Amino acid sequence: MGAKTALLAFAEGDIRPALRGATRSDRAETEALVRQVHPGYVVIPADESTLFDDVYPPDDITYATVLAGAELYCDRRLVLDRPSELPEHLRQAGAGRRIIMHGMHSVVDWLCFAVWEDGVLVRSLSLSPDGGIGENIGEPYDFERPYWAGEHPVEPVPGWPDQGPYPLPFHPLALGEEALRALFGFIVEGHFEPDDIDAEAVHLHGFRVTDPTGDEGAARDARIAEGLRTMAPPRTFRLGPDGTMHEVGPDTD
Repeated sequence: MGAKTALLAFAEGDIRPALRGATRSDRAETEALVRQVHPGYVVIPADESTLFDDVYPPDDITYATVLAGAELYCDRRLVLDRPSELPEHLRQAGAGRRIIMHGMHSVVDWLCFAVWEDGVLVRSLSLSPDGGIGENIGEPYDFERPYWAGEHPVEPVPGWPDQGPYPLPFHPLALGEEALRALFGFIVEGHFEPDDIDAEAVHLHGFRVTDPTGDEGAARDARIAEGLRTMAPPRTFRLGPDGTMHEVGPDTD
């Protein structure tokens, strides 16, 4: 699985009909809303894109559109490890509407999604195999229940040694695709259904959005440096004649 998402939406109810009927939004109107969700930031127009291509944009890039009864933003900064900590200005931007967050990152098998109704957080889930369940608020949705019931366990990878039980009852990215379909009407990977929304048909306006103080970029660089400092040395494995993977060193023939 290589799926990554960073989605935040404000909608008058179910956003799926708005996405299904999406047309190209007005750039000036969209830019004004991007400035609203990033107050005080420098906003410069960037390339156009689609929901299929940029559901997880690069750093400092926001893709957005205004739909009939909804706004949709693709932006890493708007998706949180703990969705319940959504900043107040974003809660206010979505006041009186449904707020929907969805984030996945395949490198660490992390998933989060959350839904607010009329300002009230009704469901929030954030989890990964290394971090465990970081947040689990509200009653699970129906699409979640088979996963929590153990109907989608993670099977060991054939050939790899010393595999313990997977630390969660399901793979976060598998549930993440179910959540994406249920909440937004499309998926990134997996088996496409005939009634899935064509994400490539949803046009997005792009913007470069930067912190004029430089603090955000400096903090991001510090996190990367710390991650590299604490990263374990790389390990190399080779398939052995017995059909299993064996770790090898630099002097292994």
